[in-house]
Amino acid sequence: MKTSLRLSALATLLLLTANPNPPRAAAPRAAPAPAPAAQTDRAPVLVELFTSEGCSTCPPADTLLSKLESLQPIDGAQIIAMEEHVDYWNHDGWVDSYSSADWTLRQQAYVDRFKGKSPFTPQMVVDGQSQFVGNNAREAQTAIEEAAHRPKTQISITGTAAEKSDVQRVEIHVGNISGGATQEPADVWIAVTEDGLESAVKAGENAGKDLRHVATLRTLHKVGTAPAKDSSPLVLTQQVKLKSSWKKENLHIVVFVQERKSLRVLGAASARVAS
Repeated sequence: MKTSLRLSALATLLLLTANPNPPRAAAPRAAPAPAPAAQTDRAPVLVELFTSEGCSTCPPADTLLSKLESLQPIDGAQIIAMEEHVDYWNHDGWVDSYSSADWTLRQQAYVDRFKGKSPFTPQMVVDGQSQFVGNNAREAQTAIEEAAHRPKTQISITGTAAEKSDVQRVEIHVGNISGGATQEPADVWIAVTEDGLESAVKAGENAGKDLRHVATLRTLHKVGTAPAKDSSPLVLTQQVKLKSSWKKENLHIVVFVQERKSLRVLGAASARVAS
């Protein structure tokens, strides 16, 4: 039965990403998917996509990420998506309004970790341990399945609406750190992502296209540190600021624990913003 599910999921993803393009080297500077319900019987897997509206090979990868999150097609995995728009494609007359130099720096950390020559888009990174061309459904299937079978640090998120409409109060519970390969510290990160963003691109390689995005990264902050493997559970309370231009019904809070040097993601969780 599981074999049948895996084959069905792979066939679906391959149909969505037929004829994938090779990676594009980083250029020198010059309908929204519904959020899946919580799946407690599945292992959370963080899937990051480094992308740009200025990159012609990125839209198929954006579509793949959207389908991975909305369909949850990988048996045993709860896919938690983060679409991170880099800023080095902001040339040729088009500036990606969702891009950030911070997401470019995060991608560069992965380039260093994987000993790459330079960043490229689209790049998909699974649990900080596997990287590949972001529109390759077969690679995504394999990497997510493998990640789902690794030990996971348990994380829970409890959100309540604060007195101010632009603030989300969040309580984070991080269980005993597990899945780490070393005794190195692991950082606790909190992110805000937004579904349903769209752009009518007027210039650059995607000129004339209407692009849709899912789980677009809005903010990302380090909020705590677990000293080492097998450390005691943590309880953290945070107030997350939300911009008025963001649609609250499309927002998610994502929390993940990531080893500082290896960048291995030890656990992750996602919750809707409380309205």
